[in-house]
Amino acid sequence: MSVPSNHHEKDKSDLNKFGYAQELLRSMGGFSNFAISFSIISILTGAVSLYGHGLTYGGSGMMGFGWPIVALFVMFVAAVMAELASAIPTAGALYHWAAILKNKRWGWYTAWINLIGQIGIVAGIDYSVALFADPLIASVFGYESSNTTVLICFTIILLTHGILNHIGIRIVSRLNDFSAWYHIAVVAVLVVSLAFFTKGHLNPVTYLFKVGETFSDKPYMFAFLIGLLQAQWTFTGFDASAHTIEETVNPRVRAPWGIFTSVAYSFVIGFIMLAFVTLSIKDAGAAAGSDNAFIYVISQALGGTFGSVILWLVTAAMWFCGLASITSFSRMMYAFSRDKGMPLSHQWAQISKKYRTPAKAIWLAIILSFLLAFIDYIIKLVNPDATYTTIAFLTAVSVVGLYVAYGIPIYLKLRAKAEGRFQKKHLGPWNLGKYSTFISVVALLWIIFICIVMVIPPNQMAGYAVAGMLILLIIMDLAYYKKHFPGPQAALNTSMDEILRREKELETTSSSKS
Repeated sequence: MSVPSNHHEKDKSDLNKFGYAQELLRSMGGFSNFAISFSIISILTGAVSLYGHGLTYGGSGMMGFGWPIVALFVMFVAAVMAELASAIPTAGALYHWAAILKNKRWGWYTAWINLIGQIGIVAGIDYSVALFADPLIASVFGYESSNTTVLICFTIILLTHGILNHIGIRIVSRLNDFSAWYHIAVVAVLVVSLAFFTKGHLNPVTYLFKVGETFSDKPYMFAFLIGLLQAQWTFTGFDASAHTIEETVNPRVRAPWGIFTSVAYSFVIGFIMLAFVTLSIKDAGAAAGSDNAFIYVISQALGGTFGSVILWLVTAAMWFCGLASITSFSRMMYAFSRDKGMPLSHQWAQISKKYRTPAKAIWLAIILSFLLAFIDYIIKLVNPDATYTTIAFLTAVSVVGLYVAYGIPIYLKLRAKAEGRFQKKHLGPWNLGKYSTFISVVALLWIIFICIVMVIPPNQMAGYAVAGMLILLIIMDLAYYKKHFPGPQAALNTSMDEILRREKELETTSSSKS
């Protein structure tokens, strides 16, 4: 479907008033924008790859109570981020919001913390794909799956995502559209299979809400909090709709809806899937003690061959999730480099003349994500008795990094609003009206709470990793960027009032030309 030229002109004008030219190809519709966030959230990645983590710490009650609790509060976070995306529709997203609402240094730190989270989420997603794909491939070719073969599989998966993202946004956009429908279809197949073909019988519905059972050495309430990582990591990456906002038509409406609805649909569809998987458990203790609890449960419930087919379908959905995450990560780095916020920024801000994609930023995203998993691999070789799992480490890093980055502009918006610098007239067409402040406060409190929970033992390695990266950021800031980072064009001598003034000027110019 062709897009009316007046839409493109309006979108271009909206971007120009923030100081940027339209460089990326603007071809994504509303569904495509929703699809990229829905694909990165990917209930068939987060909820599935960390199913054993949730079951081990919170038992079956983690699925009945943990998932809805996390999803409800994340919807508050998504709503506030959607409101900010509508007000400030640039690919820099989080750090542009922070820079405009406060200053360039707040923006710089937000960008780098977001980058830390993006590295973790890409590595975590593609490592999850490898954890599922490698044992399935091993069963076909007759080799033994190990940490080394998983790492090799992980590397190959990353390369496929890099190549496809390099080739073009149209291909990736179509694959993301397909991915959204594919996720829904696979969940439907999984639910129907478990509902009608489970060996024996399903557990009663009350089993889904059973509390007090944990397969860890922690007291149940403490263990339950640790187990929330399963749901919390699933609900990450929905800022992708904001990072691709410069490639979306009518972005001030479509991108906010993409952010919010991707979380809402994932909440409902994910809960239905987890309910049937949990109700099909034959032996929760054995599942929690297995190498991969989800594979164990499906194999026990559906048998070898049928179960393997389902697992291949789930693995493919995870692959689509990783593809979308590279798209989001590379756009964030492109936007940050465009503002000279990274070493060698001129390289990462380059756009491929042939494909109209930030090609070098895409491959930098691949390299950084590989290095995080590779460093963990080396640590495990040196210390094979380490008690934490690689997937828990990678996912906890991504949750803390991303949610701190989500929280900074939310906090700054509350401050700017209290000081009168952010008012009703500054809101975009998608806004929360009189409930904005209340929803923002709840969202911020949840972010503070969950970031603390995600770095307590046994996830302390994630806390150490994030702390180490933050120390490095402070050194980088004081050594160079404090004096040499110009700040994003969106925030240079710019307030929300100045942006409104520019908008009126552009509208006047456009009217006089017509």
